[in-house]
Formats: sequence, structure tokens, C-alpha cells
Amino acid sequence: MNTRVLLTIDTELTWRHHLAGSGWEENYAHSIESAGVGLSYQLDVVNRHGLKACFFIDPMPAKLYGLDPVKRMVDTVLSAGQEVQLHLHPMWEQARADGTVAPDTVFELIDHSYEKQRDLIAEARDLLVAAGAPEPTAFRSGSYAVNDDSLKALTDIGIAIDSSHNGCEGPWPSALSLPLDQVAPVAHEGVIEIPVSQIRLGNGGLRHLQICAVSLAEMEHALDHAVANAHPVVTIVGHSFELATRGGARPNPVVKNRFDGLCALLERRASDAPTARFSVLHDVPLDCEIEPVPASASLVAGRMIGQLWANLIERRAA
Repeated sequence: MNTRVLLTIDTELTWRHHLAGSGWEENYAHSIESAGVGLSYQLDVVNRHGLKACFFIDPMPAKLYGLDPVKRMVDTVLSAGQEVQLHLHPMWEQARADGTVAPDTVFELIDHSYEKQRDLIAEARDLLVAAGAPEPTAFRSGSYAVNDDSLKALTDIGIAIDSSHNGCEGPWPSALSLPLDQVAPVAHEGVIEIPVSQIRLGNGGLRHLQICAVSLAEMEHALDHAVANAHPVVTIVGHSFELATRGGARPNPVVKNRFDGLCALLERRASDAPTARFSVLHDVPLDCEIEPVPASASLVAGRMIGQLWANLIERRAA
């Protein structure tokens, strides 16, 4: 079986724009359709290259704003023929219209009890479906914040796949009782865990395959390694707002070009590393003996130079 690539985009209203006192329309403009390189742009690029992608949509802002912004996200993705799955940032439950929350607001899912996690995930699922999405079969927690209770809750609710384990963000908030360098799909607490893919750095640390975190050359290096070593999946993460500067007003050319280049790369590699949807991963091999991709020192150095340039662009745009 070929190595399958999961191109995943976490799609969410961002908290920083809510804190700035924005209504949902302004927040949507800056975090979903930011600077002309947001959700619609990303869908256009993905489709132009003939790829499959999964958009993990957070429906919890409906607790404050109603379903309209969630419906707009869901409609945009489904009308483009791409996959919607479930994302969740729990702090929206306690958000106030004036852009504040109570002092005891819990921002990470794992800081809730098992019962509360189960209730939150079930509520989020129901909101997503009410907004027009199919019943979700996969989940990713905001901030990659899952623990074993989270997966037990998913099992109880009937969601079969989680893709939150991220060793780069462990042991908190990504807090499953799995090795931090677990990159192979594995059955855990009743669900299939499909971790975010990792690069192992020269110092032994990990860096996840997130579009704003690694260079295009590093992603190509990771893909080559995965194919050569028969990894069943490569999981790449992006965000709806990630191709813009932090304020959402201008494109970030470094990250935008990285995304564009990644989609072109995946089109070229479709024969040996086809993109896939979570809905077809029922047969994914489990417990394979695979390791994170070993870093290339020259590629890391190149990325750091590129990041300095991206930070300079960010400061100029501020």
C-alpha cells in the first residue's frame, strides 16, 4: 500500500480577534478568509492540484454567535468537494460578547474531567452536524490537547479516529500515554490514533509537520523518507489563518509560497504518496515499526533563515 498523505487544515475563528472585541464577521474575515489567502484560497489551490484535504472545523463559537459562522465554514468546504471533520476549542463555551471570559475559564480540553470532555465533544459534534456537516468520524483537539480521557470520550460518542497526538507539543497539552515520538497509527483507548508527523532534530527534540513550522524542503525530505520506509501515512497540519500575517491583514509570502509549493509537490507525488481522507482510513496499518524523520542539518539551517525573513515581514506588517 502506498504512503497516504493527510493534508489537514484546522479551521477556526481565532481567539485573538475575539479578544480584540470583534464580532464574528470581522473575526471571520481575519481568521477564516484572511488577506485573500484563507479558507477559500486554500481550497482553490488544493482543488487546482487535484488533492484531497481534511478541514477540521471548530463549531464551538456557535455558543456565542449562533450557527451562522459555522454554516459558512461548512458550506465553503463541502461545496469545494473536500472533507469536514471535528475540531474543538472549549473556551468558547465561556466566552462573553464583550470579548472577555470568566477568570476560571478552561482553555484546554484536557483540563476538564472525563465527563466534561465527553459532553463538550458531543455538543461540538451536534453543532457541526446542525451546521450541515456529515456525522464526523475523526477529531482533532485545539492545541493538540488530548489525554486518555479524551479518547475514551471519543469511543463513547462513536468517533473512530483521533489525530491530535503531537509529540512536539508533549507532554502538555498533548498528553496521551503514548511515546512522544509515536508517529505510526495505533489503536489506543478504543480509537485509532493517527499522530501528527514529526521530524527528529539533531538534539533529539521533535518538530511537527505544520506548514508554518517547517520549510517546503523539510516537508519534501519527510515525504521522501516516509515513502522509502513504507510509512502508512504522513500527517501535515495547517490552519485557515496560517498563510497571513498575525493580524490577518496581509499575506505572509514565505508561508503562502510554502503552502503553494506543498500542493504542487503533492500533485507531482500522487502516484507514490496520494492524498487521502479520514473517511477511508478504516484499513490503515497499525503498530508499524517507524520512527520520526531524521532532520537534515542543512535544511534546518535553511528554514531558520527563512523564518527570520518571515518574522521581519510580520514586524513590518504590524
